[in-house]
Amino acid sequence: MIIEDHDEIRANLVEILEMARYTVYQAENGKLGVDLAISHIPDIILCDIMMPELDGYGVLYMLNRHEQTTGIPFIFLTAKAEHADLRKGMELGADDYLVKPFDDMELLNAIDIRLKKKAANDLSHKNKTEEFKVLVERTDGLAEFKKIIGEKKSRVFKKNQVIYYAEDHGKGIYLVTHGRVKTIKLAKDGRELMTGIYCQGDYLGINAVLNDSAYADTATALEDSSVCLISSEQMETIFNLYPEVARKFIHLLSRDNRAKEEQLLELAYHSVRKKMASTLLRLYGQKNLDDDLINVTREDLAAMACMATETVSRTLSDFRDELLIDRNGTKITVLNYEGLSKMKN
Repeated sequence: MIIEDHDEIRANLVEILEMARYTVYQAENGKLGVDLAISHIPDIILCDIMMPELDGYGVLYMLNRHEQTTGIPFIFLTAKAEHADLRKGMELGADDYLVKPFDDMELLNAIDIRLKKKAANDLSHKNKTEEFKVLVERTDGLAEFKKIIGEKKSRVFKKNQVIYYAEDHGKGIYLVTHGRVKTIKLAKDGRELMTGIYCQGDYLGINAVLNDSAYADTATALEDSSVCLISSEQMETIFNLYPEVARKFIHLLSRDNRAKEEQLLELAYHSVRKKMASTLLRLYGQKNLDDDLINVTREDLAAMACMATETVSRTLSDFRDELLIDRNGTKITVLNYEGLSKMKN
């Protein structure tokens, strides 16, 4: 599918692709393009960035919110290739860029590469599904669930790239296999409240799957990370066959809910110093075993502790003066764990 507002460029692209024996759908603006993609589900989308009605970034954002279009390979067509534009597109999940003007072979090669990669991923998923059907006939639910996870392919998300949005219907449970992921809720005034930070081995989206509902918050990669998705259909089959796996996730959900309840109490009743100490200790418990540093930005600390960024800076400076922590940019070292634990309210 081609989404391009320039009539001559769009006509040329359609002609080239039809000569290469592709079936081509076309739209002259982003809004029509989104509707067309949802109704026809193309194998690949080429989209201009600067367009009326809805620009290319908006198109990609909207398509990522629909389950049936979120995995379609997406190539931006752009007349400029500034680093900020490339970064923004990649964070939204674009697969590639073609900078105008490009020749016929550049276009066809880019499409061929993306379609071959998609076909390989689809074949791998099909094979895993067949293997899963054999696995579920066995009896050790937890062992088989671990094996299923071990054989699943993780998807890489760049720093600040959204994994799923609040109100998206739960597609499944996500397992963090590398890096860190944060979940946030947005207030009406645009402020963020961070509801959790998840590290390697943690699961996201349990509540949505167990309740067959939408995700309650937005999940974003705090750093370059990888996660694998166990679909809702697979989870339902596992739960039905293996009650011990269902009990495990009910336990995880209960623990997560309890942590959120404690966070709400802290936000409501703790002083600034007490809230910051509790937030640092919570992050300290999630640090890598081979790294004694807490790596977190001032903005993320503010969102997690529900403070202004200036208050975060002032409080961290006080803690450093009191030799409770050491700080170098975004890296924080806890020097006095007991002192933070016994912080007065």
